[in-house]
Amino acid sequence: MKYRIFLLLLLISVFGFSQKSKIDFKGIEKNLRNPQSLYNYERLIFKFKGIPKSLDSIEAQHLYYGRNFRENKVSTNDEEFKKLVVAFKENNFEDCIKLGRALYDKDPTNLDVLLILLRTYDAKQDSSNFLHHLSQFKLLTDAMKNSGDGKSEKTAYYVNSVGDEYILLNILNIGQDFTRTSKSLKDGVMDIWKNNNNEVYIKVLYLDFN
Repeated sequence: MKYRIFLLLLLISVFGFSQKSKIDFKGIEKNLRNPQSLYNYERLIFKFKGIPKSLDSIEAQHLYYGRNFRENKVSTNDEEFKKLVVAFKENNFEDCIKLGRALYDKDPTNLDVLLILLRTYDAKQDSSNFLHHLSQFKLLTDAMKNSGDGKSEKTAYYVNSVGDEYILLNILNIGQDFTRTSKSLKDGVMDIWKNNNNEVYIKVLYLDFN
């Protein structure tokens, strides 16, 4: 079993039909913080960690975009994340699991952490943990893909970070033959990826409703 097979299925799923809807960020923030809401963060993260396949697309949207309103998020600039990257590059998979699990417990919807854990469990041929994290990874990336169709600025894909943008680009099979132009917005940056007559719009969010 190789993770590439499952990531291929992940790539293929981008061509499936799904309903696109405008994202209510303020509503997501309110729901996640409301203990009585069906979309309360603790309720959703419990399902996400235990049975990720049980979450629907609205719950996935709350978890993915709700990360903007969480504290103590893991950054790629954090020393512990840098140690995780070094351990992975050195094929030190035992340290990868130890460091990765600690970061996952702190920030379970972090796609960078999930991706490294996926590749680590694949290298160790640990199919149980690999498939579990794959379900989580696909749930969150589907939330990105379902945020728009990328065909115009009004229907752009929404992503939480530049790192997530590159994960989405890989899923969409957008490579080095595309060039990027960017423009600043009040709540993010709009990147336009072009290749001949093809254009893909991706908005990197910088949200602050406090």
